[in-house]
Amino acid sequence: MRTFICVTGMPGAGKSVIAKYLADSLHSNLISMGDVMRREAIKRGVGLDLKSMMEFARRIREEKGEAAVADLVLKHLKKVKDNILVIDGVRSLAEVEAFSKKARVIVVAVHASPRERFRRLRRRGRKDDPKSWEEFRKRDLDELRIGIGNVIALADVMIVNENKDENLIKDKALEGVRRLLTDVSSEDRDGGETYRGCR
Repeated sequence: MRTFICVTGMPGAGKSVIAKYLADSLHSNLISMGDVMRREAIKRGVGLDLKSMMEFARRIREEKGEAAVADLVLKHLKKVKDNILVIDGVRSLAEVEAFSKKARVIVVAVHASPRERFRRLRRRGRKDDPKSWEEFRKRDLDELRIGIGNVIALADVMIVNENKDENLIKDKALEGVRRLLTDVSSEDRDGGETYRGCR
């Protein structure tokens, strides 16, 4: 059975850095849910600024359900044959549930304080990044309304990405994932239920 390593975290926590490191280390494909959403937005003529993207995310979930973004990702994954995949940007338990119907799921949560995350986003300067503290706080509240806090709370691996050596943080994430992948392999051999993850 396939395994999806789903990386979650509030904007600016560093989840994309961790996701890329995990994908590179495990020789896996990396799928960004944010990139999938941006491609869908372009296809529908939606702007890529923060306000437009947050409105688009809200609308698509209203139209097609809470797992709408996960469903878009799963369509893309039909072309990908890897046994282990890293998915960056899971935001709700409905998305985790959608993925768990197709694969075993390991959820990795990356956490950092609001001030540190805001500083990183200002430095990154992507079109959909907040330009002010007020925008940043509103985006955080919007993310929490979608349900990202529940995914973080129930994660299999929790990484605090602040005031520490980046390489140590990456290695800690990889160590946690490898430990759970070993549990998954044991379950396959034994036919048991030793691993349940966030499903």
